Amino acid sequence: MAPTRIIISGASGLIGSALATSLEADGVEVVRLVRRQPRNAGEAFWEPGSGDLDPGLLAGADAVVNLNGASIGKLPWTGKYREVLRSSRLAPTRTLADAIRTLGKDAPMLVSASAVGIYGDRPGETLTETSGPGEGFLARLCVDWEAEALKAGPEAKVALLRTASLLHPEAVLK
Repeated sequence: MAPTRIIISGASGLIGSALATSLEADGVEVVRLVRRQPRNAGEAFWEPGSGDLDPGLLAGADAVVNLNGASIGKLPWTGKYREVLRSSRLAPTRTLADAIRTLGKDAPMLVSASAVGIYGDRPGETLTETSGPGEGFLARLCVDWEAEALKAGPEAKVALLRTASLLHPEAVLK
């Protein structure tokens, strides 16, 4: 059996760095997509906002894990910062989905981050993965974010990873 190869965007973040470390400890080959000059063979350059990513970089990988996004823990969410939250999620996800779609049936699985914020604020209501989206900025952002991931195409396997805020000194506890 060939070794597993996972590509991670957002690998410098809290979840991404822990995931990369854990996978490497298990003998998985990890390639981190970086927006600066790569420092070693485990890194590959990309410009997530450009919409241009060589699909060959993803070819042969078992999965692409998309964890991009500016911190939701930075407050206040001014109009300008809301645009940062949107663009830091939607453009990279669109770029990855486009490259994956190009690979067709040979494309790696896309595991794309999203958030439980998709459900909005619904006190007292029992929510499941099949619950519809809620109202508000974060719910709309998550709907748009997931829609971009699903554009990877009908042949691509896509998993939407809805995480909650991380209770960590480098996250919302900062």
